Order: sequence, then structure tokens, then C-alpha cells
Amino acid sequence: MSNPVKVNPDLQKEREKCTFNVIELTNVIDGGPQKTEERKKREEMVFKEGIHIDEVPSDYLSHKEKYELAIKKACLLFKMMRRLQEEENAGMENYMALLGGTLGSAILGDGSPLTLHYVMFIPTLMGQGTVEQQAYWIGRAFNLNIIGTYAQTELGHGTFIRGLETTATYDASTKEFVLHSPTLTAYKWWPGGLAHTANYCVVMAQLYTQGKCHGIHPFIVQLRDEETHMPLPGIKVGEIGAKLGMNGTNNGFLGFDHVRIPREHMLMKNSKVLEDGTYVNVTSSKLTYGTMMFVRVMLVHDVCNYMAKAVTIATRYSAVRRQSQLRPDEPEPQILDYVTQQHKLLIGTASVHAFRLCAGWLWDMYNNVTAELESGDLERLPELHALSCCLKAIATSDAAACVERCRLACGGHGYMLASNLPLMYGLVTAACTYEGENTVMLLQTARYLVKAWHQSGAALPPTVAYLARARDTRLTHSQPWRNELDAIVDGFQRIAAGKIALCVAQIEKRQKSGMPYEDAWNMTSVQLTSASEAHCRAFILSSFQKETEKLVKTVSAPLRIVLLQLVELYAVYWALQCVGDLLRFSSISERDIEGLQNWYEDLLFKLRPNAVGLVDAFDIRDEILRSALGAYDGRAYERLMEEAMKSPLNAEPVNQSFQKYLKPFMQGKL
Repeated sequence: MSNPVKVNPDLQKEREKCTFNVIELTNVIDGGPQKTEERKKREEMVFKEGIHIDEVPSDYLSHKEKYELAIKKACLLFKMMRRLQEEENAGMENYMALLGGTLGSAILGDGSPLTLHYVMFIPTLMGQGTVEQQAYWIGRAFNLNIIGTYAQTELGHGTFIRGLETTATYDASTKEFVLHSPTLTAYKWWPGGLAHTANYCVVMAQLYTQGKCHGIHPFIVQLRDEETHMPLPGIKVGEIGAKLGMNGTNNGFLGFDHVRIPREHMLMKNSKVLEDGTYVNVTSSKLTYGTMMFVRVMLVHDVCNYMAKAVTIATRYSAVRRQSQLRPDEPEPQILDYVTQQHKLLIGTASVHAFRLCAGWLWDMYNNVTAELESGDLERLPELHALSCCLKAIATSDAAACVERCRLACGGHGYMLASNLPLMYGLVTAACTYEGENTVMLLQTARYLVKAWHQSGAALPPTVAYLARARDTRLTHSQPWRNELDAIVDGFQRIAAGKIALCVAQIEKRQKSGMPYEDAWNMTSVQLTSASEAHCRAFILSSFQKETEKLVKTVSAPLRIVLLQLVELYAVYWALQCVGDLLRFSSISERDIEGLQNWYEDLLFKLRPNAVGLVDAFDIRDEILRSALGAYDGRAYERLMEEAMKSPLNAEPVNQSFQKYLKPFMQGKL
């Protein structure tokens, strides 16, 4: 707007209450003032291009039109980003911002058809291609001479990778692999960009050579002609249809009818097939799954962005919205004054900080372990795999719950697409399934935990070291409970250790009764997922506490107080959520629980004046929030009406259906 608009007075008063410097916290979140400046500059350059502006909101477009608009925007966006890279020689931060839940979602709100090209196709080439293969393919991919995707999941198999049915059979006489989909369930299903966007694809298939199956391996397959974009012979490709969210992603299906590719198109960094068909296993087969582990690590970081957006929208709206009466004969209060509303929202703010710090810790570990793998050291790979699995599961499920809680906190207006909360929920809840369905992820972690329990006499990796301590002090109820942060973290480690111990005992008991191990595992699987979740909660609490205590040494006193309050709020919230487990595995008493409840309510009271300041510190531009309810100026009602008037149904006072159907129906003539 050309005329400056005043900020809603209630929102302005909230900002005046804030006890800390909002810009200081923004700098902490970004990683320093320079990072904040770089981010703001990047955002300014992107929005100056105007790619985010829609003549008609995409909500009113057809499915086909949404895809066509997404392709147009994605091409313009990455063309601009490539120009910026050349001008500034910037790092990968630009690409990460455009592929995640911040800058990219401002332009491609319902998903980008180019995301998998950058997030999975290129990383797979880098991680699993030989030096020669990288030299040939990566330049073409980075310059967008080709557009790729990554096809693993099939119609009949997802997380169970070993069950994939697509075959790649080596023909030594022609030095080619023959890719084939033997059944309907072998069709690849879900890859983003696969339907109409990509012309190349990394395909995960069962490798057969010299009459023997060697398991899943990656192959580069051309899908479409580089000039005409027509599907090549034997390639059956299309779109899977409309979904709850991510309808701009162009998810597709892919089938093969004896499609031949050159031998060199198998990615051979980790394993190779020689010209005569001899199979050579270079390194551990576990390295084949490196791309998925990378994406899981990135997912934990990305869901923080969605939680931050959701809690920003709901908190600002709660400062503007006035409803009901706390006391008779007094004006309607801001709904943010209701403790139930604070209970819904402040845990979301705390969760963003908790997962952001855990994501940073996990990213550092991923990079360290990846470097160790290059030198043949696989020692820490199982720990990283277990941690990335459970963190992916808990982060995505918590984020989905957070977005839905924020939507409900906005009442009926949160149900409007103009709030951006329904669309955000569609994007976040999808992450509970892709890159490993969450229950399966928790069971993967459980396998690691059971092994760790059996070897807890030996030196254990840091994230499971508490298991050894738990075995040394089996009398978990002997130590008196204290309503302190350290005791809550210790309590969650006791819960995790106790649940793992019970699972191990239950499996052994069932085996002794004659049950095969696999059946005993399956019968115990509900408890095993619960143990994995407890392990993950213990890790998040411990990391949040340790990383924040390191962080607050470098910040001002007012900000230090608030950041430590957020850690306490997060810990006490989850202690109250898991009070049954604490009663079972620690010496907590009913009086202690009452003390926890009082502590929690006191923290809500202390954090209430900073509720808006805390979400302002996320520094999310209105163009990125895309919400009528959560804009910085607080003009929620005006913006809702402005958005309503964009509906094509409001373009004319009488819709043609009145003359066609409604009037004849009312007159009994239909």
C-alpha cells in the first residue's frame, strides 16, 4: 500500500511490554548480525522481483492451473537465484532458503516442482556417483540443462526399501541395464517433479547380475526427450492426482517396460558392476541410504520454520482478537490474556527454539559423520541413523500438532485459507509420512536402542550413555525427586531407559515361551515406539538445556532470562504431558506434580508480556507469512475482508447459477 498503515493499538502495546531486545534475539536465531543482514538482503532482492504476487489467489485456480503457475514461478525464481549466485558468488544459503519453509514457501506456497532436483537428485549424484560421474552429471544438473528427481517409493512399498519391486537386470552382451516394473505395485509413486517436470531421474531398483540379486542400487534414467519433453519409449509417466497439500509439487508415477540404459548410468561410488557383469561391493550397503538421511536431517530444520510461522500468526491474532469477558462489566479482553490460550501458543514458541538447536546439533553431527565415512570410518553411522530417524518422527509430528493447535487457537478465522494455517498443515503433516513413515522411523531407532541396551556394559555413544547409568542404578525410585530442570531431564532419561529395559525383558520373555524373535518384536512394537519417543524426548530436553546454557553466556541479561524461561517451559510442559511415565519410572509424588503445575502456570504468567516480542524475533516478513491474521500491522479483520473480495464469486452481484438453477427451483420449474 502507498499510504503507511497504523499498527493495531493492541499489538503495539504488546510490543511496548517486551522486556528484551527483539533484534538481539533475531540475530541469535539467524546466527549473528551478519547472517541477519544477509537474510534480509536476500529477501529484499527476491520480493523486489514480484514473483510472489498473484493476480488471482492460487486457491481459486484449477489443479492444472496451479501446476502451470508453480512451474512459471519456480523457473523465474531459480533463474533469479542463479543470477544472484553469479553476481555475488554466494553460498548454498540462497538455495536452502528457496527450498524450505521460509522464502521458497512465500513464492510457491503449495510446494515447488523443482525441490527434489536440488534436495535429492543433486545430493544423490554427489554422494553416490564416482568422480567421473559427478564430473559429467552435476554440472548439467546445477545449470538446469537437465531437471531430475529421485524415485524410490513405489505404489506397493514405501519405507520398507528392501521390498521395492523395480528391477535393473544387467545384460553383459550389450553392456546395459534393463529396468522393468514387473507389477502395478512396482510403479514408482510420489516423487516430486516426476509427473511433467523432470526429464531425468535417479531410480532405486533391485540390481540383478549373473542371475543374482544384489539389493537396492541407484540408476540414472532419462525419462523424456531433452528437446520435445515427450516420454521416451518404455517410460510410463504421469501425475498421481490432487492431495491434502503440496499440490504444486507435481508428484508423479513411473513405470518401466524393459527400458535399457548404459552400464555407466548405475551410480558406482559405493558398488559397481564390471563390463562382464561381475558385482563389486566397494563399501557398506548402508551408504546407499545417505540421501534419505540427509533429507531427514534437513526436515528437522525445516519444520522449525513452519512452527515459527504458525505460532507467529496465532500469537499476533490473539493479541488483536478480543472476546468474552473475564470479569463482568469489563471490556472484552485480548484472547492472549486467557491462560488456556497462552498454554496453546507459548509451547509452540518454545518448541521452535528447542528443535532449532537440536537441528543445528544434528547437522553438525551429520557433517562430521559424513567426513568420517569418506575415510572409511562407519563407527558413528548407526547413532546418526537412529537419531535422525526419531528426531524426524518427533519433529514432524510435533510440528503438525503445533500448526493444528495454532489453527484452533484462531477459532473460525483459522479455518479460512486466508489464514494460511490450513495450507501450512497440509505441508507439515505430509512430512510425517515422506522420507520414512514416523512409526517405522521410531521402530528403526528402537532396534538401535535394544542393541545399545545389550552392550551397555561397554562404552556407549553420547546420545545413549544414560543407558549405562540406568543399569548401574536400577533402583530408579530410590533417588528423591526435585522440581528442577536437571531432575526433569534426568527423569526423561529414566523413562527412556525404563521403557527400553521393559521392551528387552518382554521380547526375551516371549522368546522363552517359544515365540520367534520377529513375532516377539512385533508383539512388543507398541512399547518399542513408546521407548523410542521417550529416548527422543530425553535427547531434545537435554540438548535444549545444554545448548541454551552455552548460548546465554553471550547474550544480554534480559534476553538470558527469557531464553532460560523457554527451556523451563518446554521441560515442565512435557513433564506434565508425561506425568504417568514419571510416576512409573521416577520417585515423583502427587505433591511434586502439583508443584510442576504451579511452576508451569507461573512461567506462562512471566512469559505473557513477551509473547508477541518472541514471535516478532522470528522476523518473518508478511510476504512469507501469507496470512490475513498474522501480518505485522495486526489489521486482521481488514485483511480478511480484502482477501474475501478477491474471490471470483464476488466479481459480479448475481451469479449465473441464479437464472439457471436457483430461480427455476424456487418457482418449481426446475
